[in-house]
Amino acid sequence: MKAELYKRLFKAIFTEDIISLKKIAITIIQEERKLGHNVLADALEKISVTEKPKYTLFDSKKAESGLSSLPKSKRTNSQLVSYISREHLKHHMVLPENVEDRLLSIEQEYVARERLKKYNLVPKKKILLYGPPGCGKTLSAERIAWNLGLPLLKVRFDSLLSSYFGESASNLRMIFEYCKNESVVLLLDECDFIAKSRITTQDVGEVPRIVNMLLTLLDEYDAPGLVLATTNLKVSLDEALFRRFDDVIEMPIPGSEERKRLLEMTLSAIPVSPEVDLTSISEQLKGYSAANVVLTAQRAAKIGVLAGCKKVDKDHFTKAIEESSKF
Repeated sequence: MKAELYKRLFKAIFTEDIISLKKIAITIIQEERKLGHNVLADALEKISVTEKPKYTLFDSKKAESGLSSLPKSKRTNSQLVSYISREHLKHHMVLPENVEDRLLSIEQEYVARERLKKYNLVPKKKILLYGPPGCGKTLSAERIAWNLGLPLLKVRFDSLLSSYFGESASNLRMIFEYCKNESVVLLLDECDFIAKSRITTQDVGEVPRIVNMLLTLLDEYDAPGLVLATTNLKVSLDEALFRRFDDVIEMPIPGSEERKRLLEMTLSAIPVSPEVDLTSISEQLKGYSAANVVLTAQRAAKIGVLAGCKKVDKDHFTKAIEESSKF
């Protein structure tokens, strides 16, 4: 048993698989309890609950691997990606069941990647999320990074794009090369100019070059992490780009049930008057994005608090809805 546990431990350490490391820690605690070493088991359990890392796994690897910094533009020296720390990742979502199932499938496949490999199967690692603004595309990327314990790198298109011939494509390649050595979720957020069909655009500058480079990089993608792209476009999406992704998921406007759950989640820590019918309010918010359902609920709560009321009532919601917008 110990020999097998040591093998798992060493593999998890040297592959920096934090999920497996946590599972091994739990196994060690359970084994010590079976041996009657309760004092040691209690001490280990206390450490697992109370201790917080002084640095993220990502920061540690950067320092030890000799990668002094995130990828930067060679000409301007500006960072090409932003690192979003775990404490800033949002991960609570309300989604239609079919969308939730598809995101969960991506997470499950990644966690089981070694098991899949034994059967010559590979997890979905290139994902395109599309749909209206405020419906959870960026939040989905944050949620996946959170659930998998992976750092999130967000491409900075302001630094990536350049008027210099070929520099934008070169910057994009640099980012993907960097990710070959890091287990990260790479987010290409709101990349509408990339996703737009090359057939419908007359642009002959850097954009076509960066689109072609992205197609090549997605074809060649074999990094340890995942890449997620998001776009607001519903039409004119580049079919060639679609084919490069392992999964293309539409993030729709929330339905009545999702709107009600969003209201309940947002107001979960705030007293609400019994006269407030959240089902009725969710119907009034038909066509609203998920983000604006949340903002409307928050606005109603603020109106109530500023009015000195102890509970959010119907009038507060009426005023909040009047002040809100669908998108």
